[in-house]
Amino acid sequence: MNKKTHSKQIASFYEKYGILVILLVEIAFFAVKCPNFMTVDNLFLVSRQVSFYGIAAVGMTMVLLVGEIDISVGSILAFSGCLSAVLMTKCNVPIWAACLIALAVSTLFGVISGTVTAIGKVPSLITTLAMQTIIKGCTYLMTGGSAISGLSDRFKFLGQGFLADLIPFPVVILILMFILGYLILNKTYIGRRIYAVGGNKEASRLSGISTVGIVIGTFVCSAFVSGIAGILMAARLGSGMSSVGSGFEMEVLTAAVLGGVSLQGGKGNVLNVLVGSFIIGILANGLVMLGVIEYWQWIIKGLVFVCAVIVSNIVIFIDRN
Repeated sequence: MNKKTHSKQIASFYEKYGILVILLVEIAFFAVKCPNFMTVDNLFLVSRQVSFYGIAAVGMTMVLLVGEIDISVGSILAFSGCLSAVLMTKCNVPIWAACLIALAVSTLFGVISGTVTAIGKVPSLITTLAMQTIIKGCTYLMTGGSAISGLSDRFKFLGQGFLADLIPFPVVILILMFILGYLILNKTYIGRRIYAVGGNKEASRLSGISTVGIVIGTFVCSAFVSGIAGILMAARLGSGMSSVGSGFEMEVLTAAVLGGVSLQGGKGNVLNVLVGSFIIGILANGLVMLGVIEYWQWIIKGLVFVCAVIVSNIVIFIDRN
C-alpha cells in the first residue's frame, strides 16, 4: 500500500467516523474530569443549549454548501427574539402572530442578503457583515438597549418546557429541523442543485440551474431558522435581549465546519453538523464545569474553529489528489 492510498483511507475514515470519535472522546474526558457532567440535569442543559445554534446551523450548512457564508445569524437571532417580545408585551399581539411576524421579518433579511450577494455580486462575507451591523442597530433602536420582559408563561414554554415531561421543547424543534434539512438536501432536486452550485457554480448555470435562485434560497433558509432560534432563545431567557446573539455566528460556523461542511462549498453532511453542534455544546458546558474563565473559553473555541478548518482543507486536498 503506497503513501497516497494510505492517506486517502485515513481521510475516508475521518469523513465517516472522525466526528463521532471526537464526540465520544470529548464526552469521556469531561465525564472523568467533571463528576456532575453525566447527570440527567446537566445533559438536559447541554441538549437545550445545543438546540439554539444547532437549529441555525442547518441554515448555515446550506449557505456554506453553495460556497457562501452568513455571519448575520447572531444579529437575526437577537432581532427575532426581541421583535416577538416587543409585539407581545407592548402591542398585545397574540403569541402565534408575534412569532410569525418575527419570522417573516427575519426571512426578509435573508432575501436581502441573498439578493445583494447573488445579483449584486457583493461577496457574502461583506454583505452579511453589513447586514449584521444594520440588524444589530435595528434591534437596539427597537429595545432601547433594555431587556424586554413580562413574557407570558405560554410563550416561555417554547424555550423552557418539556414535551411529554421528557424532552426539552427546543430539542424537539432541533430534531425536526435536522430531519427537514436532511430530506431537503438528500431527497429533493433542490438539495442536488445546492450541492451542484457549490461544486461548480458556472457549470451549474450552463446546465440550466438557476444559481441566483438557489443562492438566495439558502440565505432565506438561514435567516428563517435563525429567526426560529431567536424566538426559542427569548422564550428560554424569559425576555428579549439585544446582546444575546453576540458570538453566536462563531458557534454556528464551528458546528458546521466540525461536521465536515467545506467552506469552499459543495461538500458536507447535515447529520454530521448535528454531531458538530453537540461537540461545541459539550465543550462549552465542560469548560464552565472545569472553572475555565470566559476569556480562555473564547481562545479555546477560536482554536477549535481554526483546527476544524485546517483538517477540512487537508481532507479535501487528499480527496482531490
